[in-house]
Order: sequence, then C-alpha cells, then structure tokens
Amino acid sequence: MEIDKIAELRSFLKVLPPVGFCCVYGSSLHPNNNDKSSMVDYIIGVSDPKQWHTENMELNEDHYASWMVPLGGAKLITQVADKIGVGVHFNPFVTYNDKMLKYGVVRMHDLVQDVLHWERFYLCGRLQKPVHILVDNLDIGDVNSVNLRAAVSAALLLLPSKFTEVDLYSKICSLSYMGDLRMLFAEDKNKVKRIVEGQFGLFQSMYKPFLKEYEAKELLTFSLPNSHQATISQDRSLSMTHSLVHSLPPLVRRKMGMKLGEMQVLKDSGRVLHEVVIGSREEAARSMQKIIRRTVMVSSARQAVSGFLAAGGINATRYLANKVRKAWKSWK
Repeated sequence: MEIDKIAELRSFLKVLPPVGFCCVYGSSLHPNNNDKSSMVDYIIGVSDPKQWHTENMELNEDHYASWMVPLGGAKLITQVADKIGVGVHFNPFVTYNDKMLKYGVVRMHDLVQDVLHWERFYLCGRLQKPVHILVDNLDIGDVNSVNLRAAVSAALLLLPSKFTEVDLYSKICSLSYMGDLRMLFAEDKNKVKRIVEGQFGLFQSMYKPFLKEYEAKELLTFSLPNSHQATISQDRSLSMTHSLVHSLPPLVRRKMGMKLGEMQVLKDSGRVLHEVVIGSREEAARSMQKIIRRTVMVSSARQAVSGFLAAGGINATRYLANKVRKAWKSWK
C-alpha cells in the first residue's frame, strides 16, 4: 500500500482515544479500487472498551446512536457488545475527511482469544483475509500466524487431492462465511470469489510461508512453482490428516474429540496428550465443518442483533439496505 494511503488511513486515529491495535480491511485494500465512495473498515483493539468509549463519546459523540448516549453510554454499549454480541461494537457511517468509515471496537483479550482459539470465529475469520495493520502494540500480527496456519489446515481438510492456489485461498476465505446468516440474503453471492481475485497477491504474501512449511513436511507438492495456476497436490493419508487436525485450535480439536472420540497418547517427554480419534479424512472434515458452521451461525446471529441495537434503527436499516442491495445485484 502506498505511503500516502497509509498516512491517510492512520490520520483517522488522531481523532480517537489511544488504541492498542488497529487494522483496515475490505475494498480499500484492493490494488485497483478507485471507488472513492466505498466505506473504509477499521478494527480497533483496546484494553478497556468501557473506558475507551467513555473517552470517545466526549470527543466524538456523533459517532454513536443517539439513543445510547443518554440511556447508559459506554456502559450500555459494552454490555450490548459483550452480552448480546460477540464483544465487538461497530460505529458505521462515520464521516471523516469526506470519506465514509465504519469502525469496530473490541477488547484486546477477546481479540487474542478468538485468534488463537476460534471461540467466536468472528475476528479470527477477518484476520484470515488480507488486512493492513496500522497499530500493533501487542504483536497481534505475530500471534495471528497461529490463526493462519490453522486456516490452511482447515481448508486442506476440505479440499480434494488436487487443487489450485486460487482454490485454497477461496476455501480459506469461505471458512468465516460458513453458516453466516447474512449469506442467505444480505451478502454478495460472489463475495469469496471477488475477495480472492481482487486481493490475490495479498493472500499469497500472507500464506506463502505456510505453504512452504507444508511442502517441506511433504504434505503438499507443487507443479509449475511460482505460478498461481499451479496444481497443488496433497497427501490425504490418515497420518497427514492427523497432522492437519493437530494444527487446528485446541477448542476445535476438543469439540471434534467429543464427537469422534479421544485417545491418550504418551509422548517421549512423559506428557499425556489427548488426540482426536480419526476413522477417515472425510469424517474429520465433516466434524470440523459442522463445528465451524455452528460457531459462525451463532456469532453472526448474535452480532446482527447487537449491531442493530448499537447502531440504532436508522443506521442499522441503512447498513442492512446497502448489504441487501449489493446482494440482489449479485443474484441478478
């Protein structure tokens, strides 16, 4: 991304209270995006959302739904995000320097938990796709490598023995939309394809290190190296399936173990590990897919209700109308 563009995106943070993490995502990252009217999306991580919103209301009260400020302010906003939603409060339709912005505020602890454990499969899914990090005081970028490796493993479990790099990134991108209720009526049906095609180079830079790692472990082999049309072959044996499952977050493995069974394995170090019993690759893939789909479905429903309350009826209806209009265009 160009230096001037980064400076422009970072300038918005000057009107907000200090943040511990911030990234931008969406169409603003597309190299060929010249649509000046498209909304710029931010994710902001803070240590104490209630305190942060209190300070931000003093600076930018117009960012919030008018009914929330007198009824409880920052306390109410945090409660709606935590108790009803998935810990993220969004302020949409914020105007800054003649641009329309949307920013979501999350507790840093919740962000890390989702990235490492896929507890909500909400922000971890966002960070499996290209973002540009503007502030990172807690090395979330490094922590996210665990999330990216797990995403590759999950996608490989769902892919056939031969596929392309585009197929892989499309499968990774689709993980966070499995079970998302918005995909039924309020999202572009070609969204995954559009994201991958528009940001293919960014996906490559994110995932190449993990593909090389898996190639070195002989999980993957490549024809026509250095070409995005290359055919990738994967070993679908049970031993390699075990290796992929082992790279999934502990919470996902534990849920898979509850369905498929667990066995105790004594390591050379003397530690006893609980590993998922895998009868076949297809069985493991189905189990994992059901877990992710249900997690995403619940989170998308909770966040939809939370977003409607937090944004206020007018803004929420406006945001949903924009989504539905784009979705209908894609279905025509």
